[in-house]
Amino acid sequence: MRRPIVAANWKLNGNLSMVSSLLEPIDSFAKNFNDVDVVISPPFPYLAACGHAIKSDNVFLSAQSVAREMQGAFTGEVSAEMLSEMGCVYIIVGHSERRGYYGESDQIVADKAVRSLEAGLTPILCVGESLEQREQEQMKEVIIKQLAAVMVKVGIDNMAKMVIAYEPIWAIGTGKTATPEQAQEVHSIIRSEIAKQSPEIADGLRILYGGSVKASNAVELFSQLDIDGGLIGGASLDAKQFNAIVKAASALVITQ
Repeated sequence: MRRPIVAANWKLNGNLSMVSSLLEPIDSFAKNFNDVDVVISPPFPYLAACGHAIKSDNVFLSAQSVAREMQGAFTGEVSAEMLSEMGCVYIIVGHSERRGYYGESDQIVADKAVRSLEAGLTPILCVGESLEQREQEQMKEVIIKQLAAVMVKVGIDNMAKMVIAYEPIWAIGTGKTATPEQAQEVHSIIRSEIAKQSPEIADGLRILYGGSVKASNAVELFSQLDIDGGLIGGASLDAKQFNAIVKAASALVITQ
């Protein structure tokens, strides 16, 4: 079976004290659930401190974004190679907030995935539809288009080196959550789309759900056939909540 991932996206939140108040209890808890990969994605300035604080073998560092360029006169950007040197293992690319607030197109997202792979990092590729797109029955079209832009650029073999995160935009930071059945439907579409080129890669691909996952709904979401964990936003800022989600992912490994 696929090894679950529970990833914490701290977004633009926190301060240096969170390394001890938030990360340390998460790291300490995670070592008791080594059948789950736990990913911590703090703001850029705290990557080094978080990297030094991680002690558990199943806890990994991630950045929230990456430059599409390797080097040069690009003020404010951070390259994949720099992030690798900082100890990052994962990189979030294509998050809906990056697409929506900063105009990152499918092509930009694909370029960022390429840069991440070239640096030996694992992209967590985010895809998802808006409420308007869902209501107009464009969900499948949108998801396939976002996936295709990356697959064309990196090739199907490299998809095996990635993680996909489905994040319905209408369920991020709104308190709304897709039903387990709605989430499973999209995860199945994603896996089926990859399977058109490689059933083996599709079967091994880890697909996370990222839309207001909480301790109260994690078990039901993670019990779906094609959901392999979660990309956690708000609940990742509460160690007790986040640890309960990690425990939920581990419990499903045991039962399966």
